[in-house]
Amino acid sequence: MKRAILTVKETSRDNNAGPKAKLDIEKYLMEDGFTKWDFVINQKSILQKAKVAYLDVPAFFAKNKDVDEIFLQYPTYSKIVTNQLIKRLKKLHSKVFLIVHDVESLRLHYGEKDYIHEELSMFNIADGLIVHNRQMKDWLSQNGVTVPMESLEIFDYDNPAPVVDNDDYIGSICFAGNLNKAGFLRSLSLSKATLNVFGPNPAESYGQNVSYRGQYSPDELPVHLAENFGLVWDGTTPTTCDGLFGNYMKFNNPHKASLYLSSGIPVIIWRQAALADFIEKNKLGLAIDSLNDLDEVLANISTTEYKNLIENTRNIASKLRDGSFIKKAIHNLELKVGGNE
Repeated sequence: MKRAILTVKETSRDNNAGPKAKLDIEKYLMEDGFTKWDFVINQKSILQKAKVAYLDVPAFFAKNKDVDEIFLQYPTYSKIVTNQLIKRLKKLHSKVFLIVHDVESLRLHYGEKDYIHEELSMFNIADGLIVHNRQMKDWLSQNGVTVPMESLEIFDYDNPAPVVDNDDYIGSICFAGNLNKAGFLRSLSLSKATLNVFGPNPAESYGQNVSYRGQYSPDELPVHLAENFGLVWDGTTPTTCDGLFGNYMKFNNPHKASLYLSSGIPVIIWRQAALADFIEKNKLGLAIDSLNDLDEVLANISTTEYKNLIENTRNIASKLRDGSFIKKAIHNLELKVGGNE
């Protein structure tokens, strides 16, 4: 059986983690014997998207008629490319699976009935989906997705940096991300704990014990992390995760959680986040309701409790660095649809 991993890439790249999850999956699946297939598109060029859809896609299939399964990393951020790809795959009788990185119906288009119908109809054309977690899977099923789905559980993370030396517990936290989206940081102050912030678009100033530490590429960033915990939070307020991106946390697996865990750093996450189940079940950190509780929560962690969190986190780090979760999810999905028969 010949399998291919298909990734549509953008022409521009900067110091954000946007493409890293897709590049990591591509790397891990190539290690597992997949053929690499990718296109580069210019998001602003309709003409170039059309070229990919109507010239590049057919040209690939003309040369690769023996591909049995293709795993397309979704979204491609081009409906015309995605539709053309799936149609061509179906004509060749290949199985097409989607590795879902974002469900836009749950993110930027939440509650928009027409958009939801269009996106979920596209999902139903595929032979199967790899989705983030049980909550995302349940929502898709409840809203009309009928094809087989497998939960990833958490994103793997290619991280060549040494696991951090954070055994000494001092109540320190790091947060990495696009700081434009992290409005909650502007009104957060801590009296005992310390929070170090990394990423583009910082505020002019932050509250007590909250410090900006610079911007680094996804490959460079792990070298600069050495805190006791990594924070997974979104929205405008420290008291809860609100807005579109806060609501999305009820369904998605934030990639920054994988950054922290693969670095050997336990996670602090919003209790209502979908990923909180995975964190608590595997004893990889703490789930909290409000960042205003941070000082008290961190002050009450014993040395023994933190040592156990560190041990569990370092064990999961080795799995994330090996691509264990995407490989397991693909194996399970293939079994569900008879891919190995």
